[in-house]
Amino acid sequence: MTSLGRTFQISPEDMREIMERLTPHFPPYLRKIEPNSLGWGLNFGFAPFTGREPEPCTPRSFYNDPRLAYVSESADEAEHLLREKAGVVISNLYEAAREEWKCAAYVADLREVVKDAPHRWTQYVLAAQRLEKAFAHLRTPDAAAEWPAAISRLVDAQDEARAAAEHFQSRAVGIARVHEEHRHSDLRTDQALERAGYPEAVNWHIGYFEPSYQDGLTEKVDRLIQDQEAHLVKVGRLAGLTP
Repeated sequence: MTSLGRTFQISPEDMREIMERLTPHFPPYLRKIEPNSLGWGLNFGFAPFTGREPEPCTPRSFYNDPRLAYVSESADEAEHLLREKAGVVISNLYEAAREEWKCAAYVADLREVVKDAPHRWTQYVLAAQRLEKAFAHLRTPDAAAEWPAAISRLVDAQDEARAAAEHFQSRAVGIARVHEEHRHSDLRTDQALERAGYPEAVNWHIGYFEPSYQDGLTEKVDRLIQDQEAHLVKVGRLAGLTP
């Protein structure tokens, strides 16, 4: 006996009859239907979705099938229950298919927008490391002997890091938009990117939409540069180099 929630119990005989009637309306990607191991509901197995198929939905043929059309309980109680159960089965089937398809569509959308983001992120990381090194040099005794040149190298490194951040962010905006469009997915953002083939994306600074784009990489770099420049102004004032 298979249970469909608290409403219906399906006997093996009923299930055979339901499967026979529903088979013409099953999707081509259905691979299996079996009872849930917990004793209630059904498990459905599907061929892998690409995410580019039409969204799964109950076909019109099901609603037009005279063997599945509504029959009132007063007219035929047994047939009424059988058709109600069949309706629950096919509804659950297409709902399960739709959830898997949504995940696949999420992954497919990410693959279209990521493009060369991994390379752009690597370029940003290298630029950020050079910026960190240039700023750290200013704290060393050697910097005093070449202060203007050291500051000039810092400015160059800041400009380079800002440009690299902007270059990456032009990809990150598209990724963040896809995340927003699929915010109700069963997949977390990192899971979706991993399935798309980018497990390293867990380290990317992508930002998010709420409702406009927020917390982009360029904002992060701008804040860092502002902090560096404020520090240099304070050092110059305390050292008597600037008024």
